[in-house]
Amino acid sequence: MPLKLERRGAVAILTLSRPEARNAWCEEFQVGIPQRLAEFEDDPDVRCVILTGDDEGGAFSAGADLKNPKTHTMNSVGAFIEDLPHRRRDHAINRIADFAKPIIAAVNGYAVGIGCIVTYCCDLIVASERAEWRLPQSGLGIIPAQGGAVRLARWVGKGMAMRTAFGFPLTAEDAFRIGLAQWVVPHAELMARAMTVSDHIASLPPLAARLTKESLNFGMNIPQTDAALADLYRFAMLELTDDKAESHQAWRERRKPKFKGR
Repeated sequence: MPLKLERRGAVAILTLSRPEARNAWCEEFQVGIPQRLAEFEDDPDVRCVILTGDDEGGAFSAGADLKNPKTHTMNSVGAFIEDLPHRRRDHAINRIADFAKPIIAAVNGYAVGIGCIVTYCCDLIVASERAEWRLPQSGLGIIPAQGGAVRLARWVGKGMAMRTAFGFPLTAEDAFRIGLAQWVVPHAELMARAMTVSDHIASLPPLAARLTKESLNFGMNIPQTDAALADLYRFAMLELTDDKAESHQAWRERRKPKFKGR
C-alpha cells in the first residue's frame, strides 16, 4: 500500500510508501491522506499524528512523479478554473494544513517539491541528520504550488523562503538554524524522537492542544489585538472543561491527570 497506517497508543503514524519511486507523490497520497485525516479527526483516541516517509525509499518524498507524462499538465484553462474550488478545498496539502489535531513531520531524507511543501503544513518538524529540503519547481518552468514558498516564509521569513524557492537546498542543519526544524537527530533516532514529541502532545488535555494549535495558526493571519481577543474566548471555553478541572486537581494532589477530552 502506498500509504501505510500504524497506531501507537494515541498516536497515528502515516507513512508515504513508494520505495521504488523514492516515495514520489501519487494519486493514492492525494486521496488517501485526506481520508485518513478525516477519520483521525472523528476518532477521540487519536490525539496526535506523525507523517513520515518509508526509509526503504531513501527519502521523505521525492516530490512529483516526473516519469508520469501527465504530471504538471492540464487539459484546458476552463476545465482548470471549473475544478479550482475542488482543488483548493480537497487537496491533501490543505487538508494537512487545516487538520484540527497536532501533526508532526518526521523528515527522514530528501523532501522535494510537493514533498517539501507537505512538511511546511505540519505543526512541528523532527528531522533526521540526512534530511534535505528542495523546491526545484522554478527550474522546471513552474512555481511551488499551493502557496509552497509563502508557507515556508511563514516559518522562516522571506529571505530564506526566496532562496529555497529559487532552488537552493536546505540541509538539516540549515533547517534547525532558521527554525524550520525544531529537532535534528541522528537518523537511527528519528522515529523515537518523533514518538517522544508526539507522546508528550498526546498526553496533554486534547481540547487545549487543539485550541493551542488553532490559536497560533489563525492568530498569525489577523492583527495581534484581534488574535489576543480571540484567545480570550478560547481561554474562557477551556476554563469550563472537565479536563481543566482535572488537571488543576491532579496538580494539587500531586498525581498524574486523566484526560477525557471533555
